[in-house]
Amino acid sequence: MSDGVFSDEPTRLADTIVRIFADQVGSFTPVTGPGRNRVELVAGADAQDDCAVFRFSGDHELVVGSDYVRGPKFRLYEMGHLDEYDLGHYLVAANVSDIAAMGAKPIGLLSVVRYPPEMTDLVFTRVMEGIRDACALFGCPNVGGDIGGAERLILTASAFGVCPAGGSLLRSGAKPGDVVCLTAPTGLAGAAMAYLRAGVPDASIDQDHLKTALTNWKRPVARVGEGLVLSGSGVVTSCQDTSDGLKATLESIARASGIGIEVHEEAVPVPAAVNAIASHLDLDPLVLVMGDSVDFELVFTAPAEVEESLAERLDFHRIGVVTEQEGVVLVRADGRRTGLPGKAWRHTPDETGDRRT
Repeated sequence: MSDGVFSDEPTRLADTIVRIFADQVGSFTPVTGPGRNRVELVAGADAQDDCAVFRFSGDHELVVGSDYVRGPKFRLYEMGHLDEYDLGHYLVAANVSDIAAMGAKPIGLLSVVRYPPEMTDLVFTRVMEGIRDACALFGCPNVGGDIGGAERLILTASAFGVCPAGGSLLRSGAKPGDVVCLTAPTGLAGAAMAYLRAGVPDASIDQDHLKTALTNWKRPVARVGEGLVLSGSGVVTSCQDTSDGLKATLESIARASGIGIEVHEEAVPVPAAVNAIASHLDLDPLVLVMGDSVDFELVFTAPAEVEESLAERLDFHRIGVVTEQEGVVLVRADGRRTGLPGKAWRHTPDETGDRRT
């Protein structure tokens, strides 16, 4: 495909969308469960109908979420560290992560890709290939949505998932005495952003750590398998992803559940890349680990007595405990009790998108 070709919307639909997302019905694996529970895809994006069609049998809970990506206003894209393929992949991961956090099985994604007049067919195809490949990775086909022109690249999507009736994981069920767990270390995305925005390069970081730190931006992973294990266990009391940062996630679970959380400093995992970048920038590593780092891990709570059995099915880090006294505190290695370091991400009226993306 030549990089200088500009097709209209119907041509891109017929030549790119249908080709990239071909034979969705044939490749869709029906979701089955106890009794008559079954979900099948009847019509997908390649059918070119107005909507995708799923057929449900039995009792399910439908889980739906939506997220938006800034497109060319994505800071690391503007800096040249991400390309259009990466943006497409990120869009899917951001949406499917919310489904994973609810303990649901993804069944489909609706993507909206609006592009500027100067976007060639080749670049448009790269966006859609990023979406396609991430959807394949997470088992969540892009069954439809919308494409068309706009003043700049705009990416948004809605993801759908299902779980057995009563199986959705919420933020509001944590109980005093529960353990607080994290699927994998956080802070890599935040460390990459902090390092690149500081504009103070270091040869050893560039060689040994930057690629690792950028992974959570270029190829973020939605923890679908982990979410299904947590939901299927029947013992998890709350769950949320860390898309707004670990600090914001812990505070959200505590607030929704009406409880407190003690986080133990020595139990919080800190990746080597985060330690290296924090040292270079003269920061407490926990500022990056706890702050607005978009790592798409899962935080969950469960009774202490089931921790060992869960560990037989899932890798995770126990980072704290749920308490009766409301509020979230960090218990330092020397016994001091402080607030959580780092800045939790918040939507504000004057938010420009500079800080995270």
